[in-house]
Amino acid sequence: MALGGRRSSRREMNVWPGWVDALSSLIMVIIFVVMILMVAQFYLAQTLSGRDQELVHLNQKIVELGSLLTAERQTATASLKAAQDRGGILEAQLAEQTEKTRRAQQDIDQRDIRLKDLLNTVEATQTTLTSEQQQTSQSRQQIAALTAELEALNAQLAKLTADLGTSRTQNATQEAHIDELTSRLNVALANKVEELARYRSEFFGRLREAIGTRPDIRVVGDRFVFQSEVLFPTGSATLQEAGKGQLAQLAHTLMDIAKTIPPDVNWILRVDGHTDPRRIATSQFPSNWELSTARAISVVKFLVDQGIPPERLAATGFGEFQPLEAGTTEDAYNRNRRIELKLDQR
Repeated sequence: MALGGRRSSRREMNVWPGWVDALSSLIMVIIFVVMILMVAQFYLAQTLSGRDQELVHLNQKIVELGSLLTAERQTATASLKAAQDRGGILEAQLAEQTEKTRRAQQDIDQRDIRLKDLLNTVEATQTTLTSEQQQTSQSRQQIAALTAELEALNAQLAKLTADLGTSRTQNATQEAHIDELTSRLNVALANKVEELARYRSEFFGRLREAIGTRPDIRVVGDRFVFQSEVLFPTGSATLQEAGKGQLAQLAHTLMDIAKTIPPDVNWILRVDGHTDPRRIATSQFPSNWELSTARAISVVKFLVDQGIPPERLAATGFGEFQPLEAGTTEDAYNRNRRIELKLDQR
């Protein structure tokens, strides 16, 4: 045990000087490094000091250059302003000159137009003058021809004036003759009208006697009126048997009177069909025109069958447009649905 402790102490004493040497070497290295850093810092400080001086010198130059630049800038600004002012004046002068040039060009253009118009007018005037000269020559020829014609016309006028006197005498004679013929014609027409009126009155009188007094058959003015219900069923143009009997009496009466009417009285029995305003729209009768006309034709055909000459008959359809009575009552409708017979002159 004692031997082991001695060996350990001896080993510790041997280790210590090594540590001291290493530590001393390290410290020397550190001191060396610090010295190098100090030297480097010294040289760096010297370098930075020189550069600071150079920087100060450069700053001074920059200030000087800035002053010079400011002065130059002010000078340039003043020069630029003066140049701008001169440019504005020049632009105004240029605009004024341009406007004058434009006006001058317009004047030149207008003068050119007027010159062209004047040239055209001169050309047209020359053309017109040439044409008028030609027309003047033609007019002289025409005047000569017209003068000759005028002389011929004067001769004819003298002859016509002489003939006119003769014609006036003849016309006076002819007018007197025409007045006499017109008077005779008026008297003859009046006699014919009176004669037809007399036969019409006789016809209606005898017809009234033959038919008798009935409310559905009456005389209105110079017309004999049958209500449609007497002759036709509602909405039909086919004669009923009762209606045929009434029309047969009418036909016989008319034929008896016609025998006494002179041949030179050009009489005609007009058959007029009328309806009420209520519309009818069937395949056979699309409107009241067709129904009223078909009824008038049916009466005319029946009278022809009874022996009345067809050239003495006429069928007319008036539809609902010639009512006897206004109103929308059933009685007004009944009176307006009718067949009228009128003895007239053709």
